[in-house]
Amino acid sequence: MQIVFLDSDTIPKPLPKPSWADEWLNRPATEPDPEAVVRALSQADICITNKVKLTASILQQLPRLKFVCVAATGYDCVDLQACREHGIVVSNVPGYSKQSVAEGVIGFIFSLRRALPYYQTKARELWPESPHFCVHGTPLLNIRGATLGIFGRGAIGNEVAMLAQALGMNVLFGEHRNRPEVRPGYVRFETLLAQSDVITLHCPLTEATRGMIGQAEIAHMKPGSMLINTARGPLINEQAVLDGLISGHLGGAALDVLAVEPPTQGGPLLECAHPNLIITPHITWASEDGVRRLMQGIEANLEAFHQGTPINVVS
Repeated sequence: MQIVFLDSDTIPKPLPKPSWADEWLNRPATEPDPEAVVRALSQADICITNKVKLTASILQQLPRLKFVCVAATGYDCVDLQACREHGIVVSNVPGYSKQSVAEGVIGFIFSLRRALPYYQTKARELWPESPHFCVHGTPLLNIRGATLGIFGRGAIGNEVAMLAQALGMNVLFGEHRNRPEVRPGYVRFETLLAQSDVITLHCPLTEATRGMIGQAEIAHMKPGSMLINTARGPLINEQAVLDGLISGHLGGAALDVLAVEPPTQGGPLLECAHPNLIITPHITWASEDGVRRLMQGIEANLEAFHQGTPINVVS
């Protein structure tokens, strides 16, 4: 029984080798090139992957592979239909990061609404020469009473809502784009865009959600509103976000994920000097508690598959 972890350095602590595994191969990183992935998994019975993609063409070349454990909640890196066709079980680790990501989102809300990036910079640039004890420059906005729009009502979206309501925010959950019926507890997609002071994304990446926030959606948002994405980079059109920031229609953005990860050096978002743009390296999930829960979830998935009773199965 060979287990291969394709991108083990995405977890900051080593996972222990199960006693029943004959071989455990930690690959700190695996090139996304399909041939490299096939070589890495040529003798594998079990694969653990965080973000290395397993496409249909890769999977059809791996007759030994029986189980894929996705070291994450999102499983868009795996072709589920191909796994079904080849009899490969796929499990994820749902909900492990809900507290970590939700607290990260609340931190972003405070940073954006209170203009912390702007004033951190101005404290160094202008404060020493200021004739007064303070430096004014951009508005400071309260949290209480602001409206938070949430797309995605899974474990993380609900956790964000609970924390936001505790701060006195009004919370809206948005219906799917283009859905004619509105479920109880939701508002129309366009209503959320128009009424929210801050919008945060917690949707899985699917063909229906890819590019769900683009130029038209940002134009429909309230002037000065703010956007947070801690889910998947391709949920937004990055050029549209950049244009919205430059024009001033967007009052700020916090992006923990980008369309390409790692991003290209010198990319327009990384080079953008907007004072209320925050970019972090896909890290909101990784509090010490979040990492511990993820490791426990992977171990539980492996053990359950070994016992013949897979859990958290998505395919």
